[in-house]
Amino acid sequence: MHDAGWSTFTAMIEYKARRHGRTFARVDRWFPSTRACSVCGAIGEAKPLHVRSWTCPCGAVHDRDVNAAKNILAAGRADSPTLVEPVSAGTPVPHPAVKREPAGSTA
Repeated sequence: MHDAGWSTFTAMIEYKARRHGRTFARVDRWFPSTRACSVCGAIGEAKPLHVRSWTCPCGAVHDRDVNAAKNILAAGRADSPTLVEPVSAGTPVPHPAVKREPAGSTA
């Protein structure tokens, strides 16, 4: 992913979401998705990657990846009304980085 360019990848995902009438939202890269409890919202200490599950002081037991996914989904839903307006399905939304040739031309 590093060599491919993260901004190009996210631009493609955003345009495809718009093309299919989906909502696309960006979450800040420093959002503590793996440290925050998806039940009570408490933010714990940083955890090394080998820690795959953890228990929050509220008693909730979390799988690291599932908890992060829940937190990212909630953050995206919280911001989504202001980010992207849905496009009706079938409406072509050209990708800004793709050069389009006129029909019938030979590139």
